[in-house]
Amino acid sequence: MHPLASVSDDGLFIPVSIPRGMGYHVIDPDELATVPDRPCELRRVSEAAGFERMAANWFRAAPGEDVPLAYHYHDDQEELFYVIEGTLHVETPDETFEVTEGSLFAVEPDSPQRAHNPADADDPVTLLAVGAPAVDDVHPYEPEE
Repeated sequence: MHPLASVSDDGLFIPVSIPRGMGYHVIDPDELATVPDRPCELRRVSEAAGFERMAANWFRAAPGEDVPLAYHYHDDQEELFYVIEGTLHVETPDETFEVTEGSLFAVEPDSPQRAHNPADADDPVTLLAVGAPAVDDVHPYEPEE
């Protein structure tokens, strides 16, 4: 049962008014501040939404830019990238994935990856990255050559 509804004795669904103080946000990424000193344009959605247990970031990377870190992995954080526009390239120890517009790319903990827009790309890539839990458990990864 949805927490904002109830059911009558005759089985009918009865919506209940939404209590004051519930947390809803409509967020326009273009209105968020850009985080300085990053290899691509980064806007922190999770801060605007008031999230504490999930990280959500909006990125736009021009050709040749990383999103947003170098090759890395997380101990506990799971990541999900949703490509809004363009094609995201994700380098892993085994292969490089091309994640096209409208597609999702999921990364489990302890899985090294480097998300980027290659230098020879024709267009920028725009994406939403979500990670949970929102922890700072990132480690650099040095691929063996």
